[in-house]
Amino acid sequence: RENMKPKTSPKTLEIQTAKQVQSKAFLFWDTANKGTYRKKALNPSEKKSAVAFLCENYKFKVSSSCRLLQLSRSSFYYKATKANDDLLAEELKMLANKFPRYGFWKLFRRMRKQGLKENHKRVYRVYKSLNLKLKRRPKKRLPARIKIQLVSPRRLNECWSMDFMSDNLSSGKHFRTLNIIDDFNREVLAIEPAISIPTERVIRVLNQVIELKGKPQFIRVDNGPEFVSKKLKAWSDCHEIKLRFIEPGKPTQNAYIERFNGSLRHEILNVYSFRSLNEVREITEEWIEEYNHHRPHDALKNLS
Repeated sequence: RENMKPKTSPKTLEIQTAKQVQSKAFLFWDTANKGTYRKKALNPSEKKSAVAFLCENYKFKVSSSCRLLQLSRSSFYYKATKANDDLLAEELKMLANKFPRYGFWKLFRRMRKQGLKENHKRVYRVYKSLNLKLKRRPKKRLPARIKIQLVSPRRLNECWSMDFMSDNLSSGKHFRTLNIIDDFNREVLAIEPAISIPTERVIRVLNQVIELKGKPQFIRVDNGPEFVSKKLKAWSDCHEIKLRFIEPGKPTQNAYIERFNGSLRHEILNVYSFRSLNEVREITEEWIEEYNHHRPHDALKNLS
């Protein structure tokens, strides 16, 4: 009884024999392909190549080779046909030109409503091949802003504050105002209304104010694109004026100009319905005269 070995069932022998033949078939194919054989399972295209190799070189039947390599005969005889995506590409181009800010899913769902039957994977493949992907605008990284305590200046032209406001004309057209004040006596140095105020215009207004009032030591501003531009930085370096940037999202660090903006909004922008920019200039110029010379200021103990 001790010398007796358990008998192997016919089914087990058949499986072992099939595995041996299968490993030999892989080795034959590996020899022909210069050592590319690996233990990892072959993909269908590699199995098809191995079946063709066995049939040509070792006179195996297709059915036997497919059975050894565990590949169905229909897969072996199948020949892939490349899909024609020309119509799909033309439709994508047309919609992308018509709606340039639509992303892939917006375009795909729009085409679905028009009767598209292809799935999203095929459409996305064509979408990528046409290079229609929307370019994301990278978020501009600001340098670290150091919190500077808001201290009341002791003399004129020690520190100015500058900020933008926005409003609409009666026609609905949007306009902006560039406001500049002296932090020492809260004097309004300029209110410049315009449809667009780029950095070049900001510099021009500053030069006009400097000719009349003199040059400040500091100018306190927020992190708007007009203020963080290289052109304004070059201008300030040239005139030896330091720009003091507040921390992002902390308007209270520029409290003097924010308080002034509230007064301008409450007394002018919310009161009048402007028909043109010329009317905005006329009314603001009259208000500046009143604000600087006659209006009592709480922060100055009701002095003007």
